Amino acid sequence: MSMENLPNGLRHLNVLQPAEAESEFLKCCGAQKWAQQMSENLPFRGERDLLETAERVWWGLAPEDWLEAFRSHPKIGEQKVDAQTSATSLSWSQREQAGIENAGASTRQLLTELNRSYEEKFGFIYIVCATGKSSEELLRILRDRLANTAETELRNAAAEQAQITKLRLNKLLTSWEQA
Repeated sequence: MSMENLPNGLRHLNVLQPAEAESEFLKCCGAQKWAQQMSENLPFRGERDLLETAERVWWGLAPEDWLEAFRSHPKIGEQKVDAQTSATSLSWSQREQAGIENAGASTRQLLTELNRSYEEKFGFIYIVCATGKSSEELLRILRDRLANTAETELRNAAAEQAQITKLRLNKLLTSWEQA
């Protein structure tokens, strides 16, 4: 596919300078090394190339890079994060966690308590692709994952981050399509 035939969002991404591209990629995933490697892979031949590269780069990172990405997310049901995060990323997190908005006080309290237990057990926050999930689903998933070993849970959290990143890359491209 020639550059002229690419959707506007991908054309926009492909012409960014490396520092600008890194900044945009950090909105999708908070791992600096991931964002840097993604910008080094510009230009992308199409959306499939972008998403396959994002996946390949993500799974090629070290666990400490995954943990860096996790710190850029608010805990489920909260709005603050441990790391510096863009306003766009926080806004996306808020919309992704929309299923929490109508949760009752007892559900919110239980999420807070189990989030704390999860973080104490694994050393990082509970990462889940919350898009389209109700507070009850998020609570059930959290309970189930608390039974995992640390090694299993790190891989689960990384897989959830990969899903979140894919959704956010699509949001990023869409935001430029509409501009």
